[in-house]
Amino acid sequence: MDLTYTEEEREFRARLREWLGKTLPELPPAPSPDDWPGRRAYDLGWQRRLYDAGYAGLHWPLDAGGRGATPTQHLIFLEETERAGAPYVGANFVGLLHAGPTIAAEGTAEQRARWLPPVLRGDEVWCQGFSEPDAGSDLAALRTRAVRDGDEYVVTGSKIWTSHAEVADWCELLVRTDPAAPKHRGISWLAMPMDAPGVSVRPLRTLAGSTEFAEVFLDEVRVPVANRVGAENDGWRVTMVTLSFERGTAFVGEVVACRRTLAGLARVARDNGRWDDPVLRRRLGRLYGEFGALWRLTQWNVSEAEGSGGVPGVGGSVFKLRYSHARQELYDTAAEVLGAGSLVLGGADGAGADWVLDRLSSLSYTIAAGTSQIQKNIVAERILGLPKGR
Repeated sequence: MDLTYTEEEREFRARLREWLGKTLPELPPAPSPDDWPGRRAYDLGWQRRLYDAGYAGLHWPLDAGGRGATPTQHLIFLEETERAGAPYVGANFVGLLHAGPTIAAEGTAEQRARWLPPVLRGDEVWCQGFSEPDAGSDLAALRTRAVRDGDEYVVTGSKIWTSHAEVADWCELLVRTDPAAPKHRGISWLAMPMDAPGVSVRPLRTLAGSTEFAEVFLDEVRVPVANRVGAENDGWRVTMVTLSFERGTAFVGEVVACRRTLAGLARVARDNGRWDDPVLRRRLGRLYGEFGALWRLTQWNVSEAEGSGGVPGVGGSVFKLRYSHARQELYDTAAEVLGAGSLVLGGADGAGADWVLDRLSSLSYTIAAGTSQIQKNIVAERILGLPKGR
């Protein structure tokens, strides 16, 4: 992996930095966290600005509507947007980082032409319908049924932790199309319109007070067979492509954000006198090294994905496993620096609100995108070659 920058890459960084400097001051105020229609409009508006400027789907292949940028240019984009404080993908998360890349890798020409341009333009939002109430961490234990009826599937079941279901136009949905097959082999991957008759959404309020997740109930929902990505009953393999993006490259921007958060935490510690504690300084220094190493691992994973046709490898599980725990350690340290102000939203003077919300959110990272226990099994079996546990 070559970590030096070419002249072309330095010019790309300079142009992007200049564009961000002109564009970010023109953005409207961010909506309230509870205003999901407003957040959808805000996030789609930012995506449209990226699209018009030529930065949407930067690392997507050219035939998928992207710019076909190099892995290094992609990482430069993430670094510069995070450092400038640009909006995150927000409600576009599933479409841009999960469903879109999966369709680009596995979809037909017709499917790519139908679904990818609206994602890149900021016209449509996707949600993820994978997890189920009774399946726990065993995704292959899903029981939502899809029965073939001519050119349609009739889908019945329920999903939980469905990201951005309240404002989504489409859902990347896992269904069981052959209940008699072994559990990993009877699954199909469907694109389901969220406005189809029989779809009901019930928001879930998280520990942090957000409703970015929901339960979704499916009562004989009809989904065209043409909306199936991959072959019937080959959905588990397609799902592994989706999860490789979710674990391997979808979090890369957050590593940059955590490094920025860590620098801010050090400034707070200097201001409130806690910097004099040598134990705390060592802890901050170790986290600095930890996130620096994670950024290098990110670079390696993105480069490896480029060499394998754009799909990340199992190294993404190594990254996701360590990153989720490092993020929790970061916000545990933030609580130590902030003291009593970290215990109540806003603290005594309102300064701790963002830290508290981020700390509460960090607790979910060892579960999201596959629990840490699942990631350990993947690392043990697929990287280290250890036998499966009994």
